[in-house]
Amino acid sequence: MLQIERRTRDLAMFNLAIDSKLRGCDVVAIRVDDIAPNGYAINRAPVRQRKTGRPVRFELTEQTRQAVDDYLEADGKKPGEFLFTGRKAGLSMTSRQYGRLASDWLTGIGLDPHLYGTHSLRRTKATLIYRRTGNLRAVQLLLGHTKIESTVLTFEGTR
Repeated sequence: MLQIERRTRDLAMFNLAIDSKLRGCDVVAIRVDDIAPNGYAINRAPVRQRKTGRPVRFELTEQTRQAVDDYLEADGKKPGEFLFTGRKAGLSMTSRQYGRLASDWLTGIGLDPHLYGTHSLRRTKATLIYRRTGNLRAVQLLLGHTKIESTVLTFEGTR
């Protein structure tokens, strides 16, 4: 839907949220330099999580890199800027604004935004990886959880 409607920012944000497995507050805090230091999206990006203070590295799929590159070009984003800016110039989009966007995306494809949200995007890729591998420790590292118990709670009933 986002691709068909040529919503470059939203498509880049959606794809990046799934690939990065970051919390909403971390998605909106990403700067251009974090994922496109030379003007083009890189294969792997490191981001320090706000909640834990721990760094996580994530891979960007070709589809996500293309979406980010298209967005950077269309919006004229420059190094040092937040990738997703809010209503106030120079500031990042807020987690609340991101949540509203995700709600609009979900409604647009017929899903109930009360059942899914930004945290669903965080868990999507991690759930697929867990279902394929059964490797809870790997998923713990991907999500940046400090305790394996947190990861277990994330996946209760998904296997």
